[in-house]
Amino acid sequence: MRRSTAFLATITALAAAALPPASRAESRRTAIVLAIESQRDSVVNIHGQKLVGGADDGSDGEVRRVNGMGTGVVVDPRGYAVTNYHVVEGVRRIEVTLASGKAVAASLVSHDPRTDLAVIKIDTDDSLPVATIGTSSDLMIGETVLALGNAYGYEHTVTRGIVSALHRNVEVSRTQRYEDLIQTDASINPGNSGGPLLNIDGQVIGINVAVRAGAQGIGFAIPIDRVLDVVSRLLSVERVDHTWHGLVVRGAGQRGAVVEVVHRSSPAESVGVKAGDVITRIGDVSIMHQLDIERALIGRRPGESVPVTLVRGDGQERIELAVAEMRRDSESLDDRCWAEIGLRLQPAAASKVQKLQARYRGGLVVTSVRDGGPASEQGIQEGDILVGLHVWETIAPDNVAYILDKAIEEHLNPIKFYVLRGRETLFGHIVSDTVRR
Repeated sequence: MRRSTAFLATITALAAAALPPASRAESRRTAIVLAIESQRDSVVNIHGQKLVGGADDGSDGEVRRVNGMGTGVVVDPRGYAVTNYHVVEGVRRIEVTLASGKAVAASLVSHDPRTDLAVIKIDTDDSLPVATIGTSSDLMIGETVLALGNAYGYEHTVTRGIVSALHRNVEVSRTQRYEDLIQTDASINPGNSGGPLLNIDGQVIGINVAVRAGAQGIGFAIPIDRVLDVVSRLLSVERVDHTWHGLVVRGAGQRGAVVEVVHRSSPAESVGVKAGDVITRIGDVSIMHQLDIERALIGRRPGESVPVTLVRGDGQERIELAVAEMRRDSESLDDRCWAEIGLRLQPAAASKVQKLQARYRGGLVVTSVRDGGPASEQGIQEGDILVGLHVWETIAPDNVAYILDKAIEEHLNPIKFYVLRGRETLFGHIVSDTVRR
C-alpha cells in the first residue's frame, strides 16, 4: 500500500512538472489577480506641492513647501477623475502619473470639503480607461476587498482585507468629520487617499480615506453610492458648462436608470421624457446612474442634439435631447431661493431620501449655499437634503415658493427648517432676507 501511494505521488509530481508555463501561470490567475488587472489602468497617482504652516496652525509660523501625494479614479475617458479633496487642496500644480507611466498635468474642477471629495481634469488627449463602478448598498461584513493606490509614494500598491464594519462615523478634526464610512482591515496608508476600494469582482465600492495615522488593521472608505451622489453634483452640466437638462434619475441595476423627476419647462420635458421612463443610453454612454447622465451631456453645446434610448412600458423608444443654457430670468424660482434664503436646490430621488429616513416622501438636495446668507448662518451645507419648511414638506421646488409666499403673507419669522444630513435629521430656524426687509 505504501509503495502504491508513493508511486501515485511521483506520477502527480511529474504531471505537474510537465504542465507548460502558460498553464501554470493561468492557475495562479486568481479572482484577486483578475480584479486588479481589470481596474489598475483606471487608477492614477497624484503628486503636487503645497504650502503648509503659518501662524494659524500652531507651528512656529514658518511656511513650508511639502510634497503631497494621493490617488485618483478615472470616471470619464476624457480625463475626469475622483479623489479626496485633501489630496489636492492648496496644491499649486497637480501632476498625475497614468498607468502607462506618463506624467501629465491636471486641474481642479470642483470639490466638496464636507465629504472630502473632489473632481480633477487630467490634461490629456488620450482616451483613458474608466473604472467599473459597483454599489455599496449590498456590502457584506467579511467579504474580501482590495485597496489600490499610491501608498507612501509606491505607485499602484495593492493591499487585501475584508469589510470589517459599516456605517462608521469618524471625526478627524473640528472641521472634518466623515459619516457612514466602510471600515476595512486592508492597509490604507498615506498616499492611498482617493484610491479605489474594490470588491472581488473588480468593482469600485468605495473611495479610500487615510484618517487614522499609525492605526493597525483599521482603514476607511467613503461608500461608492454616496460618492456617486456627490460627484454627480460636482460634475453636473450646470456646474461645469452652465447648461441644464432637467433630469433626476436613480439607478436600476443593469436595466438602466429610472427617471424620478423631470423639471418643469426643462429640455427633457420639452422632448417628452416622463417620470418612470428608464434611460439606457445617451449617445455612446450607457446609463446606470445620475453621473452617467452628466457625463453624457458635458461638453455639448446648447441646442446640440444627442440620441437618447429609453424604455417606456413594454417598448423601447429613441428621442433626441439637447441641453439648454441655464435660465437667467431674475424671477426664476432658483434665483428667488438664492436671493431670499441663500440656497440652490435640486429635487432628490425619493428612493434615496426614504432609504435614509423612511418617514420622508422626498426632499431637495442643497447644491450650493451663499456665503453669509440666511442658510449659511444656520449651518446648512451642500449635500444636505431639505425635507421641510415650517409645517410643510419640501418635495418639489414649487413647495419652497409656496412657503416663501406664506412667510410674507403670515409674517412667519423665522421659518423652521428640517434637513437630512446622512441618516440624521437636523432642524433650526431661518429668516428669509425678504422677511427681514
